[in-house]
Amino acid sequence: MTTRTRRSQRRTEALSRERIIEAAVELLDASGERGLTFRALAERLATGPGAIYWHVANKDELLAAATDSVVAAALVVEPVGDRAPRAEIRAVALGLFDAIEEHPWLAPQLSTQLSRSPWGAVAPRIFESFGRRVGALGVPEEGWFPATSVLVHYVLGAAGQNAANAESARALPPGTDRTEFLDSVSRAWEELDPDAYPFTRAVAGRLRDHDDHEQFLAGVDLVLTGIAASGRPQIVR
Repeated sequence: MTTRTRRSQRRTEALSRERIIEAAVELLDASGERGLTFRALAERLATGPGAIYWHVANKDELLAAATDSVVAAALVVEPVGDRAPRAEIRAVALGLFDAIEEHPWLAPQLSTQLSRSPWGAVAPRIFESFGRRVGALGVPEEGWFPATSVLVHYVLGAAGQNAANAESARALPPGTDRTEFLDSVSRAWEELDPDAYPFTRAVAGRLRDHDDHEQFLAGVDLVLTGIAASGRPQIVR
């Protein structure tokens, strides 16, 4: 009995919550949310489902923990000298952008976590990371929430759309690359009715060779310029 208890203790210690979350992220990356089951997780970890339940109560908790783990890693910004808050915001935004593209399941999970569980770990983590730096820009305290909300909504919205575009691209016929796809869309825009779509036709050429990172960061800069120019963001009632 004593030997069996010691083995059980060693097994529980080796199977940490962190290792379970790491394996869950691997499964999510490989098979999406549907592929994340406690049976599949147990097989990957070479253990029984009961040992996993010792650390994680259910799938919802596991998804929340996996989301928080990826987001926490994405928000880490390496200190570089006396980097200004604006540069740090761009770095944090780009970290989230890349993480959402790398993990196709992350965008819908972020939407779920932020709408259904804003009191959980993810929402405060993201708002703290951006909000602290918005405050360092000199924004008055009464403007922190609206300014940070606009910035977070842009970052997550643009990153989510980019991830959706990347997912659609993976469904294209084999051999189709990004340049060919954008070229076909650009040509289609150029052929639109000039009276009904003058603007779309005018920018069609830029779609052909745009860089996703540069376009995303240009949007971040527009938001930050607006925040700096307003000095005190107002809520439209």
